Amino acid sequence: MASVNSSRLRRSDSLFDVMFRRNIMPHKLFFLSTCLFLFAGSCFSDDDHEMEEFLKREFSLSKPYQGVGSLGSSHWELMGDAMVTTDQVRLTPDMQSRQGAVWSRIPCHLKDWEMQVHFKVHGQGKKNLNGDGLAIWYTKERMQKGPVFGNMDNFTGLGVFVDTYPNEEKHIEAQKKRYTPRTQRIFPYVIAMVGNGSISYDHERDGRPTELGGCNAMVRNLKHDTFLFIRYVRRRLTVMIDIDGQHEWRDCLDIPGVRLPLGYYFGASAITGDLSDNHDIISLKLYQLTVLRSKKEEEEEEQDVITIPSVENMELLRLVQSEEGMSGIAIFFTVLFSMLGCIFLIVIGMVVYSQWNESRRKRFY
Repeated sequence: MASVNSSRLRRSDSLFDVMFRRNIMPHKLFFLSTCLFLFAGSCFSDDDHEMEEFLKREFSLSKPYQGVGSLGSSHWELMGDAMVTTDQVRLTPDMQSRQGAVWSRIPCHLKDWEMQVHFKVHGQGKKNLNGDGLAIWYTKERMQKGPVFGNMDNFTGLGVFVDTYPNEEKHIEAQKKRYTPRTQRIFPYVIAMVGNGSISYDHERDGRPTELGGCNAMVRNLKHDTFLFIRYVRRRLTVMIDIDGQHEWRDCLDIPGVRLPLGYYFGASAITGDLSDNHDIISLKLYQLTVLRSKKEEEEEEQDVITIPSVENMELLRLVQSEEGMSGIAIFFTVLFSMLGCIFLIVIGMVVYSQWNESRRKRFY
């Protein structure tokens, strides 16, 4: 009888254990999944730094462009061949040898910001028979004509360029040379550059030696809207484009360690040469981004005041870009010679060690 009761007890225990597991396990899984979801959400909020954005109208340009270009009645000033219409600010018409710009009159003292550019590039020229492109600026200087998309060379600050003509490619074709598939670009092409007042933009090479990064952007003669997105947060520069009519941003470049001083001016410019295009700005919308910072971060930023634009680890960035630009054969031989060099050094090391070991043994005789 005792054995029967004990067997019943074990059965009831096992039955209770099964029921307990069936009831509790789903709750455990639900609890764990909830914790993981909250943790992932906190991670994403950390990545975005819990940003809030506020439109800054004094740094923005949009329809109906009231007073733009007139003295004292607008925050924006026109230069060169730029003109205002009911639908856009036309930086250059589709005519040869023109350049124009629109510049903010007010210096910007925002730490973190985001610029959304609604633009249009269109003209009568066929593929690669158009030029030259437009640029968005955040620079110390303003209202200065020059060869860099309608602005001065050796500028101080940030330039983001929508380059529509492949100067370097045409130069290489004239020398009867060819690009490798890894180095050839499809134009139009978007790049970013930071200048410190002494760095020149290499027009013949389409800015390759000084670029931070870039992407191709087929923006000419499109029926839908085209946008450029520039964000500067915690000394990180991000550029994205929306050119497919899908209302989705596509990554172009993302560079940390970009150091830009406060108090520079926003602007947009364009230039044409022997080839031409209409370069239009429909709107420039600047948003102030409020980013939560720790007390330690705020103290470090107050102590580290930026006076000259620069990019941290610029030499390393150029090395990576040069490696990305190497052909497959060049990479193969680079790796091969590196391995042979390592083997050669190892062999020399073994020979030297064996001779040293042998001479050491002779000392004891």
